[in-house]
Amino acid sequence: MGKKQAAFAGTWYPGTARECEIAIRQFLNQGQGRLKGDFIGGIVPHAGWHFSGSIAARVIASLQLPDATLTDVEANTPDTDEPDTDNPDTMGAIDTILLFGAHMHPQSDSFIMTRGGIETPFGEMEVDGELAENIAAGINIQKRAPEKFPDDNTLELQYPFIKYFFPRAKIVVVGVAPSKIAALIGGRAVEEANALGRCIRIIGSTDMTHYGPDFGFTPAGLGEKAVEWVATVNDKNAIAVMKQMDTDKIIAQGLIHKNMCCPGAAAAAAAACKKKGAVKAIELDYATSFERSRSDSFVGYAGLVYGRA
Repeated sequence: MGKKQAAFAGTWYPGTARECEIAIRQFLNQGQGRLKGDFIGGIVPHAGWHFSGSIAARVIASLQLPDATLTDVEANTPDTDEPDTDNPDTMGAIDTILLFGAHMHPQSDSFIMTRGGIETPFGEMEVDGELAENIAAGINIQKRAPEKFPDDNTLELQYPFIKYFFPRAKIVVVGVAPSKIAALIGGRAVEEANALGRCIRIIGSTDMTHYGPDFGFTPAGLGEKAVEWVATVNDKNAIAVMKQMDTDKIIAQGLIHKNMCCPGAAAAAAAACKKKGAVKAIELDYATSFERSRSDSFVGYAGLVYGRA
């Protein structure tokens, strides 16, 4: 069936299960940890784990079922490089994770993996081929085998988190163009999942403003004043439309104001969550790479969860 090999393990994130679990435990312990509630989806960043892993870990951990008992990684730390997938206290009955991401232009062709598996330090994740094929049927989206799937940090940086917090779940991975198709893909994914009786969770992967000379974007000058503008104006506006789950405004913000690098993924996730019954969004965390590495060029990171009540 084929397997998508990891391309960023050992560089953008740790290369072994033990190292990943240590990092995840630190992420959850150094912050406020998992937010308990009925959350069906979220938005995560995708920089190297050193910069934004703590935000992504908290969002994905918060998507566990409300009665799940795994509140920090110590509950699932094995004595080997293999995760404890036989401990029922560390997992809920989530069938499939929908993951939307990829850096794309409005004219790009969206794509989906329809079979095979995905390599992670915690073991292989199986693609939900039936659901993926149903999503792809009748819409303009490229079907790609795992061997032909792109090496994309927006997607791969989430795989270890997903496998850790949902060790028995399958996955559907979609690269989404920032156009009208984003809302169509998000809504269709939920319709097809419902038709198959899948219990799902939804994740959209995007970083926020890429600011500075390295990115050719300096409307507020340089230095701390620029960091403040990114956090309180540009990224704040993007977060506001993501919380509203307004797909058209999400796309427009990202393309016009350059405050999301993957607005298609964010729009698809928002549309899917809304279709699944989400009525509210909570901003869990916000940070920039400037806090980790002071530079005139930096990136914003946000974490949101979508809930039913």
